[in-house]
Amino acid sequence: MEAVAKLLSRPPARKRWGQHFLTDPNLIRKVVATIDPQPEDVFLEIGPGHGELTLPLSKRAGSLTAVEIDPLLVEPLRALVPPNVTIIHSDILEADFEALLPLGSRVYGSLPYNITSPLIFRLLEHRGRWLDAHFIIQKEVAERLTAAPGGKVYGRLSVMVQAYCAVRRCFKLSAAVFRPRPKVDSTLVHLEPQQGHGTIADEELFARVVRLAFGQRRKKLANALKRLPVQDILTDLSLAELRAEKVAVDDYIRFTNRLSDENRHDTMLQ
Repeated sequence: MEAVAKLLSRPPARKRWGQHFLTDPNLIRKVVATIDPQPEDVFLEIGPGHGELTLPLSKRAGSLTAVEIDPLLVEPLRALVPPNVTIIHSDILEADFEALLPLGSRVYGSLPYNITSPLIFRLLEHRGRWLDAHFIIQKEVAERLTAAPGGKVYGRLSVMVQAYCAVRRCFKLSAAVFRPRPKVDSTLVHLEPQQGHGTIADEELFARVVRLAFGQRRKKLANALKRLPVQDILTDLSLAELRAEKVAVDDYIRFTNRLSDENRHDTMLQ
């Protein structure tokens, strides 16, 4: 009866924040086992909800900081969690990542669709501070993260994430295991910072090139990047006639590094 009373007293999900709570005990155990928390681990959780993952993870981790935007969930969570858990009421997109991510942190969360891309981009900016991240996200977004060149889902998010991280899809979570039930299935993904595609000489330039390329993805690169002095380089690398979705991550890096070198050379001659 006590468990039923606690369940009925939980604040309901709210559409404004895209809340869908994982309720299946078997899937919760599977997610925790996949994350595999260790006693020395320091975690940042994004969107703890009712504490469905917070509580089992906190039993195995060293410490955990959870950032929750919904004020109705914050105080119930604080009353529920053990001493090694800190609950912060904040919008994660406006939070101070330097403070939230001690060096060597691990990250996890069940992410609403509308914050998935901006959050991942922010984490990439601070990738030197975290070891890995596990996210439950919409299946379609997971497919974009891991997409190979040539398909419609391969885009800016694919290139930026794969340039800085090894990405893998762990397993699917049916819409039926969430309350309220979402319209689509989800996937648990794992991100680990590494530069398996090579070192990027100028990260700001790389981000600009990728943004411009996919901003006009129906155009060939020679036209999509015409704001930049790149035509000779594109031709030399056999990329001028390709559209953005046909260009591999390695080639975006190779092209940007070449452009960066030439810009640096031209500056030295001035």
